[in-house]
Amino acid sequence: MYRFRPDYEMRARPINEYPGKSEQAKAIMLMIQNNLDYAVAQHPHELITYGGNGAVFQNWAQYLLTMQYLSEMTDEQTLTMYSGHPMGLFPSHKEAPRVVVTNGMVIPNYSKPDDWEKMNALGVSQYGQMTAGSYMYIGPQGIVHGTTITVLNAFRKIKRSPKGGLFVTSGLGGMSGAQPKAGNIAGCITVCAEVNSKITHIRHSQGWINEVIENIDALVKRVTVAKANKEIVSIGYLGNVVDVWEKFDQENIHIDLGSDQTSLHNPWAGGYYPANISFEEANEMMADNPDSFKIKVQETLRRHTAAINKHTAKGTYFFDYGNAFLLEASRAGADVMAENHIDFRYPSYVQDIMGPMCFDYGFGPFRWVCATGQPEDLVQTDLIACRVLEEMAKTAPEEIQQQMQDNIHWIKGAQENKLVVGSQARILYADAEGRVNIAEAFNQAIAKGEIGTIILGRDHHDVSGTDSPYRETSNIYDGSRFTADMAIQNVIGDSFRGATWVSIHNGGGVGWGEVINGGFGMVLDGSKEASRRLASMLFWDVNNGISRRSWARNENSLFAIKRAMEKQPLLKVTIPNIVADNLLEF
Repeated sequence: MYRFRPDYEMRARPINEYPGKSEQAKAIMLMIQNNLDYAVAQHPHELITYGGNGAVFQNWAQYLLTMQYLSEMTDEQTLTMYSGHPMGLFPSHKEAPRVVVTNGMVIPNYSKPDDWEKMNALGVSQYGQMTAGSYMYIGPQGIVHGTTITVLNAFRKIKRSPKGGLFVTSGLGGMSGAQPKAGNIAGCITVCAEVNSKITHIRHSQGWINEVIENIDALVKRVTVAKANKEIVSIGYLGNVVDVWEKFDQENIHIDLGSDQTSLHNPWAGGYYPANISFEEANEMMADNPDSFKIKVQETLRRHTAAINKHTAKGTYFFDYGNAFLLEASRAGADVMAENHIDFRYPSYVQDIMGPMCFDYGFGPFRWVCATGQPEDLVQTDLIACRVLEEMAKTAPEEIQQQMQDNIHWIKGAQENKLVVGSQARILYADAEGRVNIAEAFNQAIAKGEIGTIILGRDHHDVSGTDSPYRETSNIYDGSRFTADMAIQNVIGDSFRGATWVSIHNGGGVGWGEVINGGFGMVLDGSKEASRRLASMLFWDVNNGISRRSWARNENSLFAIKRAMEKQPLLKVTIPNIVADNLLEF
């Protein structure tokens, strides 16, 4: 794996520093190097961007060959990527994607975790997570924004202000490290437990957590004071989160919001650590006695769930953060099932919060990268995006005013919150109209020479890009949440509507075999062609998902798709006819 690792600094360079015949290909080279930047990637030498096993490539030879192909290709060729392996350059045309990426696309009967271990060892498939294998990760900023929106809406759901409210969760490595920063932006008290001392102190030095506490009694005293003073503070507890839940129950400390963001999509390889064992001992057990490690993990999951259940009986609102916590807890035999023995007793955050409040309306994680690498360009794009949103908010319907105001507030505070890690990038939640309008405003600014080239993208965790029954599509109740037509239709539709590159993956977030997800990248160069492409592709990329959600009879999606059809006469979507309850016999 390591022998072809280059000795040059790995980071996103200004686009004009890359060799090549295609500006689009240069943009992809920039994004690949950003995913492997030491400040961005979780395990850069192993080509892992985040999530413990979210890979960009399987080895450095693949990286070098891919970069060579990108430096040589023209706008009449397409590079095909098979789970990190550059299969080759094929003749295409200017309107085709420059790169098509697939990760982990295996036959369904061979899509179990053990199958992945075997295929990964053979070098024939890889786990690309979401934006790791699609070259669109922008560091923790993306998850900070998503978590901020989630926490704000969770407090709204329980009808209380974040001020003085307590949010308890766990995980400070990789994407989960964004939780305390998001808690601060949302305005609550956050306690985030982490067993790894190194990453805990890194997050503290980066300013992502305000304080580190290692003693559980000291934590109780500190939280008691913070609640009394209604502080906005993030506390990293160096220890197992089970101890926090159990101790807070004993001390009768009320937790308003609870969740978990450990990497439970990878429970047996460091994604979740057992209680009552030191971090070092657990790592030794994981390597030397994996069967015992698995038993200890499942014992801890049962304890973890039991403690959560005690708090929810007192009024805590707990939600699964899409990391497979409830799924793995159920497999461990924890008391986590609803009375019908089919559903979980707790919702996922998408099922209860993000789905109905954001995705069903078409709002999701739209992002852009300033290819010049200049902070000044990012400042200008922030101002442009803010102006567009403020103008749209003047006439936006009441149903989406809260989403509009949340994102205007976010973009105004983005510079102050110092969210940039790696490339000069930004994220906000926008619907199709917002994405198109912002992108067009960027393209016009490029044409005028006010800013340089912009690379558009989004998280796969979005309205249309991902079919995941325990996360992105968990609030779809018509029986179709275990199907993957939406994600596949999305990547195909993006590819012929103007995307610069597209990707489709098995796995991501909740684990291999549990989700199909896809994404895109799009280069804006100020041209008329770019305007045509962005209008076509971004409209489809959102409304595909809204149409599926509306067919599932999600009320907010019915509102959104009808509004989209009024604005675009060429859009004709089949609308369900809702049967009146008095006509049904039960």
